[in-house]
Amino acid sequence: QVQLVESGGGLVQPGGSLRLSCAASGSIFRFYTMAWYRQPPGKQRELVAAIRRGDSTNYADSVKGRFTISRDDAKNTVYLQMNSLKPEDTSVYYCNANLVNANYWGQGTQVTVSS
Repeated sequence: QVQLVESGGGLVQPGGSLRLSCAASGSIFRFYTMAWYRQPPGKQRELVAAIRRGDSTNYADSVKGRFTISRDDAKNTVYLQMNSLKPEDTSVYYCNANLVNANYWGQGTQVTVSS
């Protein structure tokens, strides 16, 4: 069992930055593919970014060049650096850990981009 705890959400003006963190329990964090998803109001949950063992990454087209996912296996933590934020980035952001048939979610953290 893996527990995920997100932090770092909040209210930011357009063009601003935020860094989300997701701390994971467990001793095999380094084997998991870690990802950030978001679910805007009234829409389906969508993949924002993912990082695999070995640090290969992929991003949604809408965030490429603005968001960066990274991980610190020594701290069991994954990060999402979000720059040049837009109002359409407003959403609840969820951390996800996946390994073969195991799939875990955090409780979510709200990000609101508004002037």
